[in-house]
Amino acid sequence: MYDVTVDPADEYFHTPGPEPLWNESWYFDFFTEDGSLGGYVRLGRYPNSGVIWYWACIVGSGRPLVTVIDNAVPIPTNPRSHELHGAMLWADHNCETPLEHWSLGLETHAIALDDPADVYGKAYGDRTPLAFELDWHTDGLVFTYPSSVTPYEIPCRVSGTVDVGAEHFEFEGFGQRDHSWGIRDWWSMGWCWTAFRLDDGSRWHAVTPKPQSLAPVGYEQLPGQQTTGRSHLRYVTEFCVLETLGPSGIPRSAELVMVSSLDPDGGGARSAAFQVEPIAWSPVLLTDPTGRRSRLPRGLCRFVGERGSGIGWIEFNQPELVGQAESTAIGSVE
Repeated sequence: MYDVTVDPADEYFHTPGPEPLWNESWYFDFFTEDGSLGGYVRLGRYPNSGVIWYWACIVGSGRPLVTVIDNAVPIPTNPRSHELHGAMLWADHNCETPLEHWSLGLETHAIALDDPADVYGKAYGDRTPLAFELDWHTDGLVFTYPSSVTPYEIPCRVSGTVDVGAEHFEFEGFGQRDHSWGIRDWWSMGWCWTAFRLDDGSRWHAVTPKPQSLAPVGYEQLPGQQTTGRSHLRYVTEFCVLETLGPSGIPRSAELVMVSSLDPDGGGARSAAFQVEPIAWSPVLLTDPTGRRSRLPRGLCRFVGERGSGIGWIEFNQPELVGQAESTAIGSVE
């Protein structure tokens, strides 16, 4: 069952479980309306390991990937603080108004890569200053997952400044943020997650396991909705993904088919298909202490369909089996 409310207190920290892979995660995606510039931040707290995984990036058409991936940032001395200090890294994340407004700051030296797949190797690139001062304001309904899992997702407007090397951008655009807590085993199951905004103002989000073994979760939010009431919300009840993979498993393209319904049981269903045209990728390689690996290509993309076109993000978690050849684990077409 879906819970249509989120406790504002859930914007903050939760009591960790004892499991090594228990984590609390905040994602912040952003993009301009034309897709010329985008990025994301992930803040993942692993209290039982004493570290934070911090990822941030800037991408855009014709631009190098500028990324920082640091999975060993110390947890702040103040357990209620999101202010991070690492090797050449300062970042802060503040809930200004629960469920309505978050602000983020970043000052770091990132790596600029012409080939995003280099993230899976040595990731030699040009050291590049990277800074954010960005605000996420809720621009739609807070969407909660079924009560058996914890995440909630929020479509947003995003504004502020981005500095990449000598470039300065006054940023105005859109985005998505989410928050989850619990066990996250990147290496046991693949998935596809996406969130995008069409030119008419409608918002789409969906996630499904790969191979598809469980029901998907997601929404279609129609334009003109308010942050209260649910008359403009439709639930994604079916979500099919077919991606064509290129070198290193980074998709060249993808096809999405979603069925959205007026209620979670499928009433008033209608389908929508989208071609996914990648603009730029920002992958992450995940390795656990036992040697398991998973590749996580996240991409800024254009979504094109009969219902309209727009911009957003998509990700594919691609676990590899230990000892399995790359060509078998990744494949060419899934």
